[in-house]
Amino acid sequence: MIKLFSLKQQKKDEESAGGNRAGAGGKKASAAQLRIQKDINELNLPKTCEISFPDDDDLLNFRLIISPDEGFYKGGKFVFSFKVTVSHSESEPVMNPDADLSVLCLLFHREDWKPVLTINSIIYGLQYLFLEPNPEDPLNKEAAEVLQTNRRLFEQNVHRSLRGGYVGATYFERCLK
Repeated sequence: MIKLFSLKQQKKDEESAGGNRAGAGGKKASAAQLRIQKDINELNLPKTCEISFPDDDDLLNFRLIISPDEGFYKGGKFVFSFKVTVSHSESEPVMNPDADLSVLCLLFHREDWKPVLTINSIIYGLQYLFLEPNPEDPLNKEAAEVLQTNRRLFEQNVHRSLRGGYVGATYFERCLK
């Protein structure tokens, strides 16, 4: 089980241990580690999202699975790997999707990024993109044009991509639950 505890409790434990330690190794917790720990403690995941940590002691690397239960992408399972940089509290986190999801326009990878954004707000932002794709600000301009001009064809293309295979010249891995 993942050991998630509040920053307040950690500080109390550190003070009683006689120092500012991040763990048994005696290393000081970085700003990124403290920030991500706070963000994770405050997570309020929607029922369509699941988070996992490959290494319970490394909160800076985790996986997010989004399984939309409505909208175009209903029935899909989308896996993202997060790697939070050491300077997370000062600049944007690094997020690498496991799959090529070119229909996503990740707002927090652009000039809109603000350090006050939390992991929770990033997760909700991603989930929202599955529920309400925005053709006005696309990463995939061709898909956005189809969405604007022929919503039914867009829906068919999404379903085809979820089953795996080609949509036009682009190949998609199967991502149905």
